[in-house]
Amino acid sequence: MEIPKVYAPKKVEENIYRFWEKTGFFNPENLPGKRKKVFCILLPPPNITGTLHMGHALNSVIQDILIRYKRLCNFKTLWVPGTDHAGIATQRVVEKELQKEGKSRFDIGREEFLKRVWQWKEKYGNLILQQFKKLGCSLDWSRNVFTLDSKYSLAVKKAFLTFYEKKMIYKAERVVNWCPNCRTSLSDLELEYVEKEEKIYYIRYHFKQEPGYVVVATTRPETIFGDQALAFNPKDQRYKNYLKKTVLIPIVLREIPIIADLAVDPKFGTGMMKVTPAHDFKDYEISLRHGLKLLKIITEEGKMGREAPLKYQGLDTEEAKKRVVKDLEEGGYLEKVEKYIHKVPVCYRCSQKIEFLPSPQWFLKMDELKKLAEKAVKEGKIKFYPKRFEKIYFSWLEQARDWCISRQIWWGHKIPLEGEEDVLDTWFSSALWPFAVFGWPKKTKDLKTFFPSDVLVTAKDIINFWVARMIFCSIFLTKKYPFKKVFIHPTVLTKEGKRMSKSLGIGVDPLELIEKYGADATRFGLIWQMKTRQDLRFSEEHLRMAQKFLNKIWNAFRFLNQQLEKKEKKATKKLGKNEKKIQNSFKKLKRELERDIENFELGKAAEKLYHFFWHRFCDFYIEHFKKSPQKNYSFLLETFKQFLICLHPFMPFITEKIYQMLPKRDKKSIMVENWN
Repeated sequence: MEIPKVYAPKKVEENIYRFWEKTGFFNPENLPGKRKKVFCILLPPPNITGTLHMGHALNSVIQDILIRYKRLCNFKTLWVPGTDHAGIATQRVVEKELQKEGKSRFDIGREEFLKRVWQWKEKYGNLILQQFKKLGCSLDWSRNVFTLDSKYSLAVKKAFLTFYEKKMIYKAERVVNWCPNCRTSLSDLELEYVEKEEKIYYIRYHFKQEPGYVVVATTRPETIFGDQALAFNPKDQRYKNYLKKTVLIPIVLREIPIIADLAVDPKFGTGMMKVTPAHDFKDYEISLRHGLKLLKIITEEGKMGREAPLKYQGLDTEEAKKRVVKDLEEGGYLEKVEKYIHKVPVCYRCSQKIEFLPSPQWFLKMDELKKLAEKAVKEGKIKFYPKRFEKIYFSWLEQARDWCISRQIWWGHKIPLEGEEDVLDTWFSSALWPFAVFGWPKKTKDLKTFFPSDVLVTAKDIINFWVARMIFCSIFLTKKYPFKKVFIHPTVLTKEGKRMSKSLGIGVDPLELIEKYGADATRFGLIWQMKTRQDLRFSEEHLRMAQKFLNKIWNAFRFLNQQLEKKEKKATKKLGKNEKKIQNSFKKLKRELERDIENFELGKAAEKLYHFFWHRFCDFYIEHFKKSPQKNYSFLLETFKQFLICLHPFMPFITEKIYQMLPKRDKKSIMVENWN
């Protein structure tokens, strides 16, 4: 057999993947033999707006290693693919396309706009799934799910109505996080915080019935027109005689009381704060305790509204701030101004500064759901790996407020009640992923066989966004835990330890790495760097190492093939001391690999595979084999073949390519070989 001297991934990988798809072995129904044990994982659905990044690459390679390993261990394996409709992100993409035509979604109307979004989805929405194939991901494409599919939409409707009928969902006007750019409410988890240098303004509020004033510090003087009270902490002795006195709001001279509330931080500013319930969460909560009104002075467009004095109406908040400060100064109300560095909330999609304003929204009650989610992990029904990530999980559950689940956009699951135009938060539909992918609420065969799944592999960033919500939705709606284990993989950082960002030019494109090194080297080099449980500082040198490893394996195969072709008559099947040494080393390797894979110590497993093959099999045994007068060809071939099976989950392409060229093979594909 003519074997090329150099292994060329580009000439191999695409054909191998087509071969795998043709075998049908990604589908559990097509796997050979009797497979009583089931192993199932679900791909965290990427947004249809996304393209493959290093986080996706690491996440999917980990899952592919797990699924290929379990497939070799004779499990009935299923890895479900799918994509998320990504409400706000997708709508923004299509709106940007419209802007190029000088139009907005309101110009063309809801029906036409949604038609355009579907067209965009059909054209670009599956791009990222095709990119997963480049990595060798053995997903069952026949079960591909989209969160706006008709079957999935049925699950979303059923979930909403179940919560609603049990009085878990209600509508109320409350202060919410509002993005003036996306024109929708956002949950706390959809905010990012940007450190910004702003100014803090010290403003005098004069007493109504006596001389003098009290000074209040604020970063938002433009909101004074919505003030309903001033407040101090009742433990703050400086202001105990001010309680129940009346002051006048500067400029408009409207009367408001001074109250006491424990939520006030006596160390911030002067210790006296203005209470503007319509435009601040803490102020809103104070207002509920003291019966204060909501006076909305900022609109959904981020401009000053009709409740503001006429001269400020229509101004955006930044321009209004400048004018209010000028008027305060001229009126003698401004005592001083200081620089102030703090973190400002912005929209996670468009980076627009968030406004807090009252809005009629739909909410999901969290009290009962939080308890269900806490209990599941505390009792060990669901285990986190590494365990330290439980702290993030419990911390969020402890302080989580009722979940605002409505969004004022058009792309998404419309709230299934008469007369409602809002859609549901994308995370609401994503929270149903563990069981909706199998056809719930219908009692399907897949739901019975594969739910709950075994392992969720995800990033720490979405423990609260997604993991906690899947857990409580699953328990509440199906009475089952969604999965048994949650593996939180490291975040892939730059070599310097910075978060990767394509927009900032410090991202690494995994597709470019595959083009340069091949999928196997990219996979192995990436997993190699997982040897600690901290964030991963990515370095290409490990991919170059993996590339050399591939060539070492290829050259070992070429040597083996040459030996088999010129097989000498003095061949033996007897195991000498060196064969026994390798046999024992290999048995030890397999035991350690099994333990490492089960414990998600994949970097350690990769390193052990590397050292066994390079140093034990090649440097020690092959060198011995060359000098041995009696050569055990069958042992050489069998050990090499068994090593390929162990390596297959990590480097699937080269192992399949070599397996197909081996003189003795029992299966159609190495994918369905026997681990034991």
